Amino acid sequence: MQHSKRLEEFKKSVTNKFNIYNSLFLSLPYKNVENVGILIPLLLDQCEKGLKAGKEPQEILEVFFSNFVDIQDEKERLDFMFRIIQYVERQVVLYDSVEDAAFPKLQKYSQSLTIKDYFELVNRTKNWDKVSKQLSTFSARIVLTAHPTQFYTPAVLDIIAELRSLIDNDRIHDIDVTLQQLGLTSLINAQKPTPLDEAKNIIHILRNTYYDAVGELYHYVKSNIRDENFENYNIIKLGFWPGGDRDGNPFVTANITRQVADELRLTLMKCYYNDLKELRKKLTFKGMQDDMNELSGKLYKAMFDPNALISYSEIIQHLGAVREKLIADFHELYLGELDRFIDKVHIFKTHFASLDIRQDHSKHKLAVETILKQQGAVKESLEELKEKELIHWLLQKDLQLKPSDFEDEIVKDTIANIQQLKEIQSKNGEDGCNRYIISNSEDIFSVLFVFGLFRWSGWDEKEITFDIIPLFETMKGMEVSEEVMQTLFDTPKYRKHLQRRNDAHTIMLGFSDGTKDGGYLKANWSILKTKETLSKVCKKNGIKAIFFDGRGGPPARGGGKTHKFYAAQTKDVANHEIQLTIQGQTITSTYGTKEQFKHNSEQLLTAGLSNNLFVKEHVISAAQRKLIEELSELSFDKYDALKQHDKFIPYLENRSTLKFYTKANIGSRPGKRGNKEKLTLADLRAISFVGSWSQLKQNVPGYFGLGSAIQKLKDEGRFREVKKLYREVPFFKALMLNSMMSLAKTNFNLTSYMKEDPEYGDFWNILHDEYQLSKKMLLQVSGLHMLMEDEEVSRESVKIREKIVLPLLVIQQNALYHITQNSEYKDLYEKIVTRSLYGNINASRNSA
Repeated sequence: MQHSKRLEEFKKSVTNKFNIYNSLFLSLPYKNVENVGILIPLLLDQCEKGLKAGKEPQEILEVFFSNFVDIQDEKERLDFMFRIIQYVERQVVLYDSVEDAAFPKLQKYSQSLTIKDYFELVNRTKNWDKVSKQLSTFSARIVLTAHPTQFYTPAVLDIIAELRSLIDNDRIHDIDVTLQQLGLTSLINAQKPTPLDEAKNIIHILRNTYYDAVGELYHYVKSNIRDENFENYNIIKLGFWPGGDRDGNPFVTANITRQVADELRLTLMKCYYNDLKELRKKLTFKGMQDDMNELSGKLYKAMFDPNALISYSEIIQHLGAVREKLIADFHELYLGELDRFIDKVHIFKTHFASLDIRQDHSKHKLAVETILKQQGAVKESLEELKEKELIHWLLQKDLQLKPSDFEDEIVKDTIANIQQLKEIQSKNGEDGCNRYIISNSEDIFSVLFVFGLFRWSGWDEKEITFDIIPLFETMKGMEVSEEVMQTLFDTPKYRKHLQRRNDAHTIMLGFSDGTKDGGYLKANWSILKTKETLSKVCKKNGIKAIFFDGRGGPPARGGGKTHKFYAAQTKDVANHEIQLTIQGQTITSTYGTKEQFKHNSEQLLTAGLSNNLFVKEHVISAAQRKLIEELSELSFDKYDALKQHDKFIPYLENRSTLKFYTKANIGSRPGKRGNKEKLTLADLRAISFVGSWSQLKQNVPGYFGLGSAIQKLKDEGRFREVKKLYREVPFFKALMLNSMMSLAKTNFNLTSYMKEDPEYGDFWNILHDEYQLSKKMLLQVSGLHMLMEDEEVSRESVKIREKIVLPLLVIQQNALYHITQNSEYKDLYEKIVTRSLYGNINASRNSA
């Protein structure tokens, strides 16, 4: 019943409103746009019918241009297609705004467990002491990344926010005017953003959404927990990668890192200044102004001048003095407002979000090798040293490095950055920058190189106030992770470092590269097993294990229904804290408004807390594990055979949008690691890899191999075992549901013309056959009649979004075809492909 009421509300507040406001697009102020709005529905109809009939995109567009708009000239057709793309991009923005505005109404009918529901559950079970204890230490860390699918400028984000507000109040005239403003505002960057631009875009969201949202969520928990001493200011922590993540991005330098750290602090001071300004309007009593004026003056300087610092303790001291006077002399008037402001200062201190540093292990190896060459320890390579000798250099030898002593830019910048981290901590506080993450960790040196580089760069090893975090993201990395961590724990100098870090160790696991490497089921199953193993090894050594999940937007990169994933973790996984990355357009689509941020943050908290208190502990039996292992290996064999196919990389290079990701002015980071001429899967970024499959509407990494694996067991008469596994193991069920979401966003009709392609036809048929088999098997296993059957609102949303962008995708496929034909307008067709990426990425909301 709740489901149908929610769908009814969706149709009323989203579908109907979108259709009404979409009609306003008919008068968008584009040059030569008069007919576009009227013709889009006709083009959509032609696309749907044509693709169903197996027609090629170029054939569909030929019929459209000949029969409906009578444009014969190729250049004029290209101009018209550009206008369609502009139109569709703005339809997507409008739909996003309408759906976001309806979010609070839809949540009334949601079955998700909110903090409020959680407290009601506690009330019934009289578990307040246990809950209070749990909430006093539990936290969720949401780490915002700058990966290149988040590209709306602050100007466009402001328009979207304005539209949300106007739509909520049905202000038709104002909506019309704002849509006209949107029509004249560029949705894309004129040039590639710098890492600082990317950081500022995300900081814009921090300032305008998360600053208040985190404060409100904390206040709600504090007001309802029945513990007057509650002060877990870390219950929601914000992390930040733009400007700190240099893995594969040569444009992130020590200078950029320092600028971003300053920008975070200065923006926070603006938030504090504005809050204080509002308080000063209320606390107008005699004798109250001196402290507030003094603090106001300091904040004003600190929000413009990077060198005008005010410490966290200083801010609290001023506000504490104001609070004492308010209680003593003025009947505690407005004490609640003051306390809320003080809580925010305790939460954000002087850093706003914790800036993480990340670099690939190979770059640290290069730095150490270069340094030891200079020291005369090796002639050419680190392989000349025995393992013990290398460890001795890293942990015992005292060097005094200067960046200027080296020529290699990566080496110079690595040293300069590590040396400046002390200064960043002195300005933003230790919490402002205290984690160093190493990508592609596969041995102890991933961690020890960084520890050694800190020592050599002027840090006293007893004062290294950084958590050094290995990122195990490949199958090999996960396989050796237990041995790596145990060896580190057995290394006396590193163990002492951990004692100084409160005997806790954060370990990061990468879903994106894991899936690219091992396929969907094997990657996710390997990650769960790795977490269980590492939980045990940490516990055995008296270390608190904290897992940090590198998750992307779609299921193929660890996304999908994230809270279901965390709620399905087994009892053997350490559950002290949830940490995850929020990437790309997921930042704005899932955490973009205050309501969305609070709701999804609550989902993370309740998923983690419920596991500890209310849900029957999830245990996967030995027999169930054996079955998942078998399915995992079978699906991997199928996926691995696909990866080894000689057309795998050429297909992506020549029949997808892969090479166009780097041409789009979306992000500052290159689309692949390294400078090799020949593209390899290892060098390929997971974002452009998964995104390219998404643009093709084939979504291969989200399900490929599952159908064959399940069919094999069915052929052996073991289908009931798989169905039982789906019913009884929440982890397995969550993965299957996420795969079904990937399948629901798939449309092989779009590329069905490829089945006749002399070079890639056979490869396309391999993909298509596995898609059909996976869909059939998953529906049979789940007992559902259609994909996403139990998620009718999400299903309806996906359907509308896919319809909006279908003309754009047909235009994109047509352009890709003409590029292979060496058209005289090849440059324009390439621009069309690049431009069409934006609307499709936004419409998918979690495509990369």
